Amino acid sequence: MADTKADLDRVLATVDADLDASLERLFALLAIPSISTDPAYKAECRRAGQWLVEDLEGLGFTAKLNETPGHPVVTARSEGGAPRRVMFYGHYDVQPVDPLELWNTPPFEAQLVTAEDGRKRIVARGSADDKGQIMTFIEACRAWKKVAGALPVEVTLMLEGEEESGSLNLPPFVAANREALAADLALVCDTGMWDRETPAITVSLRGLMHEEIVVHCADRDLHSGYYGGAAQNPLHVIAKIIADVHDADGRVTIPGFYDNVRETPDEVKQQWAGLGMTAENFLGPIGLSVPSGEKDRMLIELVSSRPTFEVNGMWGGYTGAGSKTVIPSIATAKISCRLVADQDPLHVRDVVRAFIKARIPADCRVEFRGGEGSRAVAVSHDSPDLGKAAQALADEWGKAPFTIGAGGSIPIVGHFKKQLGQDSLLVGFSLDDDRIHSPNEKYDLTSFHKGIRSWARILHALAN
Repeated sequence: MADTKADLDRVLATVDADLDASLERLFALLAIPSISTDPAYKAECRRAGQWLVEDLEGLGFTAKLNETPGHPVVTARSEGGAPRRVMFYGHYDVQPVDPLELWNTPPFEAQLVTAEDGRKRIVARGSADDKGQIMTFIEACRAWKKVAGALPVEVTLMLEGEEESGSLNLPPFVAANREALAADLALVCDTGMWDRETPAITVSLRGLMHEEIVVHCADRDLHSGYYGGAAQNPLHVIAKIIADVHDADGRVTIPGFYDNVRETPDEVKQQWAGLGMTAENFLGPIGLSVPSGEKDRMLIELVSSRPTFEVNGMWGGYTGAGSKTVIPSIATAKISCRLVADQDPLHVRDVVRAFIKARIPADCRVEFRGGEGSRAVAVSHDSPDLGKAAQALADEWGKAPFTIGAGGSIPIVGHFKKQLGQDSLLVGFSLDDDRIHSPNEKYDLTSFHKGIRSWARILHALAN
């Protein structure tokens, strides 16, 4: 088993010496247009998966391209006798490139460019999301294999091809392959750093419940002059319900909504308080200045560790050009709730529905469509593996990483906990300005290089 400090030093030196070759391999993967949402690129998604299989086989992994009803899942497994096993997750599919005319260079011809500030950047679709991040981990494994002949811990990789299209087929794949995917811990590289000099470990992801609400009143659209003032207007009904959801202090008023919401430890709040997230630097760039959520919470709590109720869209009646004086018969709203640890999406769905039903007028009716959800994911702040990974990142970056909660959701991470019993550490190296999902997506060369070095250190730390 390779786990000595001398081995680690040689591995890091190898990462540095082989950086050009690592870039060549990344550029080859970036050249494959594996756009999962467009059926025209089905063969290219398969080609990207096969490229990864062949690369991992070259490192001594037992690798396979697993068929699903959609795009295939790549799995690979090392067998070297190490006492612990980790599972690494990432995705090889990418977003569409539209609008193509906004790209400065062809999106699938990776370029290493120097920005005005002197930073070197890898520009290509998928460079940050998620091919560049995947390759930081694979290149770290490559360096360990080259230097020590084995990995400090055994590694299973699962790389999917449908993350950008909803990961529809991954949960059943995980459920059907529990034994093959068994590990002590899951590692995910699909997140970012706090800033370009400060690493971060995401220890919680908010869950999600989304619903479509349809209110029916009259049996047809009505003349607003003839019926106005007498007939119920479903847009008014929905608007009033939505207005009732939050009180003057920004708190959700739905009974039972906050059941099982876990409070963030005081020591973590103290760390967050020192991060410098203010309304000015967070909301200012999008043209806002005043936080809208719970007034007794820090801004960082509002976007990472508190549940939310949001209206994503609302419509009904006439929305075309000009005017049409009608009272609509039907109005619709789409809502979503971001959930935190221990909240049950089905319970939240039920209390939201009860709140809405109680406010529907007697001669109207409400219909619900959806109610789908996923649980939040949280790692205990006193996890030994969290401490090991944090020390490894501090050793590489010269700064202790921030342990943060992410406001978004990665539903498959919840399945790792539910189906496999695995906690997940989310360590990523993308930056806020990487233009993920946008034209001219990029990944800083430093993110790629030090990302490889970081994973080399984390693998070593997890073995000891």
